[in-house]
Amino acid sequence: MLFLGIDPGSRKAGFGLIEKKGRSFKYLESGCLSYDKVPTFIDRLGLIHQSCLELIEKYNPDEVAIESLIYVKSIPSLAKLAQARGAMISAFMATHQGKVFEYSPNLVKSTVTGHGHSNKEGVDKSLKMLLGSQLEFKTHDESDALAIALCHGLMRGTPLTKKGHAKGKRSGQSLKQAFKHLENS
Repeated sequence: MLFLGIDPGSRKAGFGLIEKKGRSFKYLESGCLSYDKVPTFIDRLGLIHQSCLELIEKYNPDEVAIESLIYVKSIPSLAKLAQARGAMISAFMATHQGKVFEYSPNLVKSTVTGHGHSNKEGVDKSLKMLLGSQLEFKTHDESDALAIALCHGLMRGTPLTKKGHAKGKRSGQSLKQAFKHLENS
């Protein structure tokens, strides 16, 4: 199965694609989409939507995982992020209704590193251990998106994802337990 992870943003967004075969995961592709060339925010939303349609067309993932909204100090920034996520989710729903999942940042970090408040370097290190030491990330948006995809792959089929989304709490499941669940599936 192919999983596309998205780290949303209104100026740039990361994407990461992994493949799950049996109990193992394979890194396929990752990158960063930039929307800065369009100066007006409202005009950027169309570009955001279109870029997500192009990702779906190019990679044809089985499922999409996107990071849920995060706490930000600026209400205008939160509003823009919410609108950008809406444009992305709208694009994904055109072909993946029921196959789009969202995960909180702390859940992603906890699943991938074992600690919900890991820093960016800790996430990068865990990704290299799990997907290959040769990985080099140009931006944290790229590695975050890959972590979101991996989180979905590890959480897939657990009670949190059976209803179509994961809102945040893992009921105390450790990284070791997530891998054990993966081995049993």
